Amino acid sequence: MVERYFPAKADMVPDIAPLRGRRGELAELEALVSRARAGRSGALVVSGEAGVGKTALLDHVTARAVAHVRIERIVASQSEMELAYAGLQQLCGHMMGSADRLPAPQQEAIEVAFGLRSAAAPSPFLVGLALLGLLTEAAEEQALLCVVDDAQWLDQASARALAFAARRLDAEGIALVLAMRQVAPVFAGLPDMVVEGLGYEDARELLRLAVPGGLDRRVRDQLIAEARGNPLALRELPRALSPAQIAGGFTLTGSLPLESRIEQSLVLQLAPLPAPARLLLLLAAAEPTGDPGLLWRGSALLGLGPEAFDAAKATDAFVVGTRVGFRHPLVRSAVYRAASPDARRRVHAALAEVTSAEHDPDRRAWHRAGATLEPDEEVAADLEKSAVRARTRGGAAAAGAFLERAAELTPSPFLRGQRLVAAAEAKHDAGASDAALRLLESARALPLTALQKALVVRLRARAGYALRRDRSGAQHLLDAARGLERLDPVLARDTYIEALAAATYGGRLGDAEQVAAVAHAILGATSAADETDRARDLILRGQALLATEGQTAALPTLRRAQRAFLEQAPDFLEMHWMWFASRAAQDLWDPAGLRALADRQVELARAEGVVTVLPIALSLLVLVRMTSGDLDGAEAACDEIDAIKEVTGNPLPPYGRLLLASYRGQADEALPLAERIRADGLARGEGYALSAANFSEAVLHNGLGRFAEAVACGRRELPYTHELNLAMRTLVELVEAAAHTGERALAEQALEQLAGVTRPVGTSYALAVLAMAEAQLRTGDEAEQLFLDAIKRFEHERIPIWVGRCRLLYGEALNRQGRSAEAREQLRTAHNVLTACGVNGFARRAADELRASGETLPVHTRTSVTRLTEQELNVARLAREGLTNREIGARLFISVHTVEYHLRKVFVKLGIKRRTELKAALAGLTPTASSA
Repeated sequence: MVERYFPAKADMVPDIAPLRGRRGELAELEALVSRARAGRSGALVVSGEAGVGKTALLDHVTARAVAHVRIERIVASQSEMELAYAGLQQLCGHMMGSADRLPAPQQEAIEVAFGLRSAAAPSPFLVGLALLGLLTEAAEEQALLCVVDDAQWLDQASARALAFAARRLDAEGIALVLAMRQVAPVFAGLPDMVVEGLGYEDARELLRLAVPGGLDRRVRDQLIAEARGNPLALRELPRALSPAQIAGGFTLTGSLPLESRIEQSLVLQLAPLPAPARLLLLLAAAEPTGDPGLLWRGSALLGLGPEAFDAAKATDAFVVGTRVGFRHPLVRSAVYRAASPDARRRVHAALAEVTSAEHDPDRRAWHRAGATLEPDEEVAADLEKSAVRARTRGGAAAAGAFLERAAELTPSPFLRGQRLVAAAEAKHDAGASDAALRLLESARALPLTALQKALVVRLRARAGYALRRDRSGAQHLLDAARGLERLDPVLARDTYIEALAAATYGGRLGDAEQVAAVAHAILGATSAADETDRARDLILRGQALLATEGQTAALPTLRRAQRAFLEQAPDFLEMHWMWFASRAAQDLWDPAGLRALADRQVELARAEGVVTVLPIALSLLVLVRMTSGDLDGAEAACDEIDAIKEVTGNPLPPYGRLLLASYRGQADEALPLAERIRADGLARGEGYALSAANFSEAVLHNGLGRFAEAVACGRRELPYTHELNLAMRTLVELVEAAAHTGERALAEQALEQLAGVTRPVGTSYALAVLAMAEAQLRTGDEAEQLFLDAIKRFEHERIPIWVGRCRLLYGEALNRQGRSAEAREQLRTAHNVLTACGVNGFARRAADELRASGETLPVHTRTSVTRLTEQELNVARLAREGLTNREIGARLFISVHTVEYHLRKVFVKLGIKRRTELKAALAGLTPTASSA
């Protein structure tokens, strides 16, 4: 995959020539190194076409920096892109002595990724964190410069880990430079620098240095025009010209792309070499790890003697020392592509023979495949074993490549089909769903078992839905689930859940008939007489009952499912679908169950490193913490969600941020966010987004006393309360708003619908919410008893945010009756509770009502301080929650050094000296005191 980089010989091309006109680029690279030496960190993507001078820039910068920083430099190679984590292993080889200082999950993840221990496939994000930790440890004593040349050839897993680390660098003393031809999507958004061709004068000077003697002016100008300022082209293209061409004005045709013409020029230069020397160069090109021992042993096997080495080295094409390196990556690709298929097979066969089956079985299998023309089961079986090892290391893309090549070399049509299906599944898991569908099409005509055919249907449905996200996805997944029912019931259940999730995804914007069809199919497949206690089966049936027969019919099964999720040790699939159980806890008005499920899912997702699940689990934790009155903790969870989304590109909308801003009474932040979420939901056909926007706006307006606006928001949800969840909870806000605006009929309608979704549940929380809502529409002793009952229940359930809101409503009612002294008692408690929770909108409303009752409140002025950056605020919030620096780093995917750096700045800006002062200091910030 990669080779250690060694600069070409000093007499090949004067070092200064390719650097003419590069002062700006050199200054930017040297500034990056200088920042690392000063204890700061950064990454830079250097892009430009092949031969434009990226490597020369890197040579110059590393040569200047070698006396001041530690340097780790590699060059990636196209021929081993399929070996998972091969690039990262080469880069980190000298750093692994520090692996035992990493947190245990990170140490295990990177050691499994590198094949140093056996365990479950590591999370790519834990590997990324481990890489960040290793880089930080390496920079502990001396600043570190990491350079990856030709990074476009990195294997997918290594590229992802490097991109992860690059985005988290901050204050570790690390400079990371990634050179590539075009900025790959995985590196998009990182600071970048484009290297372009030289200007005319610099190009002419470089051409003069590259071509000794006179050069016809017309030839010179045509070469400069064709090379477009590309330094490698200016050096290499003239070498393909004869003296007559140089003198007479004839040159190469410009019909080929520049890269192809450079390669063609290189091939022409090597063409006069004796056949043994060309074969030796091909051997070196096919073995990109740069191991001289493999080159010596392989050449001996091919019968290549010292004369072949002497002739090859005389061309200056490559250097053999402690490692084997070519003078430019294009030399390697030119040599390999120009060789005949038979010659390639010969060198791969030799390399397979001399590569250790014990220590490097995957590279050996890959070489054997390269040496094989006709189907060969032994070679295919070795590739299949390599795919299993790649899966274990977390390399789904590598597994797909091994299996696809194994299928090509499989003699048996039956085994070929099996391997094609397995390759397609690996491709889909790696995010290449289009490639998965292509492989499934190849398997269509091959003999498959009934189970394999069913798996093909399932995979085709999943890949198609991943690519299109259209309404046909639910039906295709349903068909797949039915096909698996008798063959693999466990996988069938999981597919049914995917079908139901796809069908219900749209909510009110989706297809109700399709939801019903999927739900009825699930009920038919999961008999009511089924005595299973499996959490996944129970939640599947419970959600189907909810969709078809309503809340009352679903309640017993949903309760069993919730207990099962809490009592059983969930398997991997159940952890993915635990959010269904959490949703059921919300529909069951069970705050304790929701709290336990959210905590458990977050804990499991963190422990397993399943970052695809973690944002959803954290969003539930946000809701739990807000309901519990811990808005600061909810904000910290939002920070963690944002950190994960930044790293992974997870599209989860910022529902938590919206609800948090609404409870805090921050209209300037909440209203634009609600509109953005509403528009996004309409564009994606996600009805849940509309409920989230309407509910949050209703909360915001009720808190600010804008009851007419709250009525408008709540009214939008009235037709959809059968969907439960947020639509159901909006009824509480609508009763309050309509009661304050005097719209009695609307309030009674909302109350009736609220009773329909709370009385059947019968939990203390549900009955408290109903009592509070009903109290607002009753008078006298009846209203008073309802308020007191609700307050008692809310206090018993430990839901302070509703204790405060209910006392506020009760105090307002007492004020209207002229019972000011009693009103002040309720309102004072409400104000204290709501202020402690950080529910500022409702707290201000309580303060206003207190003043109306005749009580004067002291005015607290909030101090405006120097603006905190978003990252500083994130770190400060987690520190306020009592997390250690290492824990904060793990949550926000940053190094401990970066945490320490930001905390020092936070303390200075807030004028504090201890962590214990953070809570008060952060509470004293004005809404404009941070950029969050």
